Amino acid sequence: MLLWIAATLVAFYIKGLCGFANTLVFDAILGFGVSNVEITPVELVLGYPTNVILTWQNRDELKKHIFVPIMLMVLGGSIVGAFLLKSLDVRLLKMIFGVVVTLVGVDMLRKEYTRKSNQSPRWVLAIMGILSGLLCGLFGVGVLVAAYVSEITETASEFKANLSIVFIAENTVRIITYIILGVITIGTIKQVIILVPFMLAGLFAGIFSAKVLDEKLVKKLVIVLLIISGVVLFIKNM
Repeated sequence: MLLWIAATLVAFYIKGLCGFANTLVFDAILGFGVSNVEITPVELVLGYPTNVILTWQNRDELKKHIFVPIMLMVLGGSIVGAFLLKSLDVRLLKMIFGVVVTLVGVDMLRKEYTRKSNQSPRWVLAIMGILSGLLCGLFGVGVLVAAYVSEITETASEFKANLSIVFIAENTVRIITYIILGVITIGTIKQVIILVPFMLAGLFAGIFSAKVLDEKLVKKLVIVLLIISGVVLFIKNM
């Protein structure tokens, strides 16, 4: 249980600080001794209220023209995924997405240290939006969504608000699906209840840190986490 508590504190501190990457951290800490069947449903249910909290706290920064299209693409990806997963090589697709996320992250980091415009061309953003929705809808992997939203938002609070509301929609679909399939059980709920205080402690510590730290530093941390997420996604599916 100590490992679960440590994973929860660290993962949701990162969530509060950057707005995402809690799944990556949670899986990385627990992955050595706990199976994914146990990790994924607990993290999903535990993370749901964090997206609600971040959305509410940053609600003034919500922009319909940002979150509505990506939300529709994510939900559409879930439907398309039901058909594509039967014929596609899932591991290969995840590896490709991992490379894309890594390259996008590296390019974003490069722009942070140059005087060039921080936003990619519109056609690149359009492709990123479609791919991010498909990836999140297919596998529940939100890294490319985070990269896309980061590219089209200007502040950390705007990023967190619009990303979190997209995650709420995606998480809702997955929770319903997991309940129907029996992946989320009474044992899952009991585990979540035990970990909720640690989740809240980590989350609000991260939110406080984000307010204290320089926003440019937080943006760079977000980009570094994107790059790490892409590399991990690629390596895990090799």
